[in-house]
Amino acid sequence: METVYLGIVIFLFMLAVFDLLVGVSNDAVNFMNSAVGAKVARYRTIIIVAAIGVFAGAVMSNGMMDIARHGIFQPANFSFYEIMCILLAVMVTDVVLLDVFNTLGLPTSTTVSMVFELLGGTFILAILKIIGDESGLLSLGDMMNTEKALSVIMGIFLSVAIAFIAGTFVQYISRLIFSFNYKKKLSWTIGIFGGISVTALSYFVLIKGLKSAPFMTPESLAWIQENTTMLVIGCFVFFTALMQILHWCKVNVFRIIVLLGTFSLALAFAGNDLVNFIGVPLAGFSAYTDYVANSNGADIHSFMMTSLMSSAKTPVIFLFASGVIMVYALATSKKAKNVIKTSVDLARQEEGDEMFGSSALARTIVRRATNINEFLTRVIPANVRQWIDSRFNKDEVILENGAAFDMVRAAVNLVLSGLLIIIGTTMKLPLSTTYVTFIVAMGTSLADRAWGRESAVYRITGMLSVIGGWFITAFVAFTICALVTAIMFYTSFAGMFVFICVAVFLLVRSNIQYSKKEKTEQQDDTFKRMMSTKDKSEILSLLRQHVKETMTDYIEYSRNAYIQVTDGFINEDLKLLRKVINSTDEQKKMLKKRRRKEILGLRRIPITIAIEKNTWFHLGSNSCEQMLYCLKRIGEPCKEHVDNNFNPIPQVCIEEFMPIRQELSQLMERTRTAIDQNNYDSADEILKQGDDLKNKISALRKQQMNRMQEADTTNLKALMVYLNILQESQELVSIWRHLLRASRFFQLDYVPQEMPHLAATE
Repeated sequence: METVYLGIVIFLFMLAVFDLLVGVSNDAVNFMNSAVGAKVARYRTIIIVAAIGVFAGAVMSNGMMDIARHGIFQPANFSFYEIMCILLAVMVTDVVLLDVFNTLGLPTSTTVSMVFELLGGTFILAILKIIGDESGLLSLGDMMNTEKALSVIMGIFLSVAIAFIAGTFVQYISRLIFSFNYKKKLSWTIGIFGGISVTALSYFVLIKGLKSAPFMTPESLAWIQENTTMLVIGCFVFFTALMQILHWCKVNVFRIIVLLGTFSLALAFAGNDLVNFIGVPLAGFSAYTDYVANSNGADIHSFMMTSLMSSAKTPVIFLFASGVIMVYALATSKKAKNVIKTSVDLARQEEGDEMFGSSALARTIVRRATNINEFLTRVIPANVRQWIDSRFNKDEVILENGAAFDMVRAAVNLVLSGLLIIIGTTMKLPLSTTYVTFIVAMGTSLADRAWGRESAVYRITGMLSVIGGWFITAFVAFTICALVTAIMFYTSFAGMFVFICVAVFLLVRSNIQYSKKEKTEQQDDTFKRMMSTKDKSEILSLLRQHVKETMTDYIEYSRNAYIQVTDGFINEDLKLLRKVINSTDEQKKMLKKRRRKEILGLRRIPITIAIEKNTWFHLGSNSCEQMLYCLKRIGEPCKEHVDNNFNPIPQVCIEEFMPIRQELSQLMERTRTAIDQNNYDSADEILKQGDDLKNKISALRKQQMNRMQEADTTNLKALMVYLNILQESQELVSIWRHLLRASRFFQLDYVPQEMPHLAATE
């Protein structure tokens, strides 16, 4: 029996390793998004700074908050078996849940997930124990601490509201002081700003990061608390002078503030959130050692876990190992980059690819905000508005190459996040570092007017999606953990073993799928370079490259989908038809995103060229869209026919259709090759052959209509679907002919004289 539970404890530590890996991937956004978004240094340098902070925070942490031992449940009223059921269920749920969020690229709170998992597991066992208690003496309050869950929920609301308002206000004031061309507006203000920032971050490290360090004696903590005011004033004077001197020495003070802020938040994160990753396994280890040492052969169902009521200190080896794993995860995790990308993109200063779509609530918020802005514009005097607008002139923004926002905003993000976390700690509010840092970044981006009319609805939808994910985390963590705990409780070792296997399987499958996703979804380097460069000729060249890739991809997709959907109808393959129709819907969404990127690029090329190329760009884009609609009009009648098990298409129709399909496929492939190679020497020949193919299909349509007049009514439905295929095939030929002509006019710098007459043949 002891051997079995030793295996469970070992597995808990194995899950803790996975939890550290996925947890750091999730929480890296807390302390790295500002430095990464502002490009204050190379990504490797930012990683090194954050890694030092993470390792120092882990090693100096006491590593064990009592919440994992007795913060949610009252262990004296639970047996060893029941405690192990709860702890194993918590770890299985936590690892899988965090991995799902990381894969989706959404930041969530490890604190909330752990608390609500413990709450869910404890709640269900408490209910089961009360139902089975014949004495009737047990109550829910005897077995669980509901106050902790309530404080976490309150913390969510408070952190979201306070952080957003504070971020917006502080960034607005900071931008009025420094403006977007901050290098010309520093003078003496940078010393004061730097002094306030570094003092706040130093105080943050002392109060939040080092309060639980082993070398911090009670006397030291008491001295710091008694002399806090003197320390803060002394630090402010010293750092103000130091920052001003560094500025005179041509050192970028904002860069120092951002890197120091990254280190500070990383230190505090590791020191205070380590319990979210290893607290539960260590509680399980402590329960196991207590059972082995003191049970004296007692049954696992009757040995109560009173020992967990006491506080425990974590062995240094566990802290050191955790620090090494966290640094490794931070340096190697690709999912960390994915989560960081979500926050950075939502806070981006300039327009670009939007990760999220539009929602009704976001549209309503934007509409109301627009009305308020119009009211304020009428009320505020014109000279005041002009002065404010001069401070927010985005044409003067100073961005590092590829940066999403400038260093002023990055510094405000980190300093304000640290201050709010300090305030929350002193007020004993359970503010989540994830919530604070993310929402502060959203507030500062709003104050910087990064949410323009063209992007606001997408940014707000994204922010609401992330916030909604936080609340979903609590509900899902509670529900799933309660379910898993109950199943383990009734199925004993068999259930535990099954869930261990399920957790391992889901983690392995998730990582395999994520690796495949990374390979298939290549980074859009063309678009990134197009949005970052200032060279108009390079923008035009990159835009043409992007448009060419879009057109060739959709011609290739349409050609393959056309063959598949007609094969599905001929062979009565319902599964293939469903697959093609579903993929067509996905391609329509992808085309919408690509078109928005290309329109952003079109706005950045010289106006004279944009006017000239605008018509051909939209003709090509609309042609790609029409190809998809054409495939949809072919696929849906075919799917309905096959799904209803109607009579198949006659063989004579198949034999006359296949040569037409082969010729259409070959011409589409020649069109794709011509566009891909940017070689239009054979364009006239392809267009002529396409016109001939249209005539052939037209003749076949007339033949089919005559055949239907004489056909047996039992096969009329199949013939109607076949006639629809011919009509849409003829339309498909017209569409890709438009696409070829549009591509030719858009890509070339001259207008071929032989082309215009071809329009008359459509």
